Amino acid sequence: MTTHRPDTPLPHIEFDGRPATEEDLRIPVLYGYGHFTAMQVRDGRVRGLGLHLARLDAANRELFDLPVDGDRVRELIRHALDGAGLRDASVRVNAYLPPGATRTTLMVTVREPAVMSAEARSLMSVPYVRTAPHIKRPGEFGQTYYGIRAGRAGFDEALLTAPGGVVTEGAITNIGFWDGSSVVWPGAPALAGITMTLLEQGLERAGLPSVRRPVTLEGPDGVGRYRAAFVCNSQGIAPVRRIDRTAFAVDEKLMGKLGAVYDGTPEDAV
Repeated sequence: MTTHRPDTPLPHIEFDGRPATEEDLRIPVLYGYGHFTAMQVRDGRVRGLGLHLARLDAANRELFDLPVDGDRVRELIRHALDGAGLRDASVRVNAYLPPGATRTTLMVTVREPAVMSAEARSLMSVPYVRTAPHIKRPGEFGQTYYGIRAGRAGFDEALLTAPGGVVTEGAITNIGFWDGSSVVWPGAPALAGITMTLLEQGLERAGLPSVRRPVTLEGPDGVGRYRAAFVCNSQGIAPVRRIDRTAFAVDEKLMGKLGAVYDGTPEDAV
């Protein structure tokens, strides 16, 4: 749970298109089983909006056996942005099905916009695999726990690994590697992040190889075989300078290509 400093404005929260009430806020507190997507909005537009809507619909069908109408989601986001008085914002759409409900409750949270720092990051590997990792959902105790542990140990983020040291994903990011000719995404169960997906699609259009294959902490498939690494999420892309004791040089040329591919992705009006 985020602790807000006195100078940090509280988010604007709406439930199904109306300002949140105390009763509404009991839903995520008492019935946390749900899912969400998070996006950055700039001037009322979002990169990969269709992917966000598809993510919500697919997860909702799997968890609740109910669809989520994309037009409804867009209308609720527009309404919440107007309510917050923002055109540039960090937006999160959570979906819940409280006991007795027959329609999915959608919670839209609007905060100030956020951008990932371009500084190279350090990752601490941890032994943790999320249940149903393909679903983006709130309340991940393990990710928060290991993220805090990583911070206390002097790292920027935790790197989640499966048994055998198999690399899956960052605690709040996807991770990619560069072998000198291809971008390599770990071929293990993980959340297919929207930014990761946009990069995959953009790299293909740009004629740059992007592949998935096993990546481990050590051995012939170990992280040490790669020239560079980076992480990405809805807030942007940043280079990795080390994983545990393995150091990486920042490949400025690679980061420039990734940035150009991402910046070239069309934006959709909410």
